[in-house]
Amino acid sequence: MTTWKIFKGTPEKPHDEILRLPDPPSWRSFDKEEKGITYQVRENEVELVNAALYLRRPLLVSGKPGIGKTSLAYAVAQELNLGNVLRWNITTRSNLQQGLYSYDAISRLQDAKARADDSLGEIGKYIQLGPLGTALCLSSREPRQPRVLLIDEIDKSDIDLPNDLLNVFEEGEFEIPELTRIADKSSEVFIQTYDNKPVTIIKGKIQCKEFPFVVLTSNGEREFPPAFLRRCLRLDLSQPSEQELGNIVKAHFKKNKSFRDQNNKVYKKAEELINNFYSHREKGELATDQLLNAIYMLTSTATNDDSPNLDLESIDNQETNHKKEKLIEWLWQYLSS
Repeated sequence: MTTWKIFKGTPEKPHDEILRLPDPPSWRSFDKEEKGITYQVRENEVELVNAALYLRRPLLVSGKPGIGKTSLAYAVAQELNLGNVLRWNITTRSNLQQGLYSYDAISRLQDAKARADDSLGEIGKYIQLGPLGTALCLSSREPRQPRVLLIDEIDKSDIDLPNDLLNVFEEGEFEIPELTRIADKSSEVFIQTYDNKPVTIIKGKIQCKEFPFVVLTSNGEREFPPAFLRRCLRLDLSQPSEQELGNIVKAHFKKNKSFRDQNNKVYKKAEELINNFYSHREKGELATDQLLNAIYMLTSTATNDDSPNLDLESIDNQETNHKKEKLIEWLWQYLSS
């Protein structure tokens, strides 16, 4: 009998059941293009994204974890053909310079000692732009084609970072002191961008001509200073309604044939899960991907005949309803107590 389980708890009996795993869910395929396509955009989001594009202002997107804040940046980049999203993941140790550029002085010193000289022309090998620096630099090279910069979880940052970003957002420029100091001797220096593209920096200064589309995300864990908020457009994402949950599920499972037939038992099971999830969410904090995880487990479990649309009951008759309900319970654990 075929079972949906890959790992059976028998390490003394190695096997190759891993080869039966179905394709990963769309949200775990690491395909950035797919991430943009599957995002379900609301009308108020369209309005504020356009306002941010017109005004050349950062968009501060707030909402609960797992609500789709980061996916909005990928959706904009995908629709407007703006290339790969430059992502800066913020931690408590993040500072402005990390976003702008990094300079490996130690490696340069070691290489200079090995060569017994210090060629100014080689300094560019030790400098790499950060995600913010890259967004400003490449936008200056491609007018009307700004890059998309995602500054993720800005509320985790040190208290000074939001204010430190203000001048860069206002002026759209910055200097690399290591290059400005040698500008009279070496005015043009080749360095690498955050996504490893060679660019030429003239006299150590970067000035953007087209402001990047900047999305800053926040889980609402802190307040921001008024000066920072004044320079951003603010978008608060609410939890999706039951109908919107259905649209999200259809977008992610569009390749599953069962979701094209509303009379299919898999489709009906998904509708039941959506309804149950919506009810559970009223009692505590849940993220939308927890619903997607549950539906994936009940519609894309491993088989021996490459059939992707079987639920747990048809795959393993020994799996009781109680165990299936327990699995859903584990997947739907509340994010906060």
